[in-house]
Amino acid sequence: MSIVRIDYSLYDDIVKYAREHLPEEACGLIAGEDNEAGRFVKKVYFLTNVDHAEDHFTLDPKEQLEAIKDMRANGYKPLGNWHSHPESPSRPSEEDIRLSYDKNASYFILSLMAENPVLNSFHVEDGVVTKEDLRIISEKYYY
Repeated sequence: MSIVRIDYSLYDDIVKYAREHLPEEACGLIAGEDNEAGRFVKKVYFLTNVDHAEDHFTLDPKEQLEAIKDMRANGYKPLGNWHSHPESPSRPSEEDIRLSYDKNASYFILSLMAENPVLNSFHVEDGVVTKEDLRIISEKYYY
């Protein structure tokens, strides 16, 4: 299992965006580097949940395409997606598992059900969920 790293500032941006979109689920994509040392999230994309729902999300296809173009332009690899759970824990729902088509993706889920948000990353392959080693880092503290 590889380590997935995200900087505190990007984590804070995800939390802020998700809170701004309550009570709906917020969503987006993550991109960065993927090598033998693990995955490094370098950019977070904030996309519209076209369903505007509190219990599921659909990424805006036009915004997805723009994000992929931006990833390519910046030399980043698509690493997966993220979404929030406004009223439930930071773990994949049955729908999340069913819709996890990319076995190479990391699936970030941010729970906002408690006072302090909880972010976890998951790998889903053939319906089997594995929690990834997600580390929220800063330049002062690394690994």
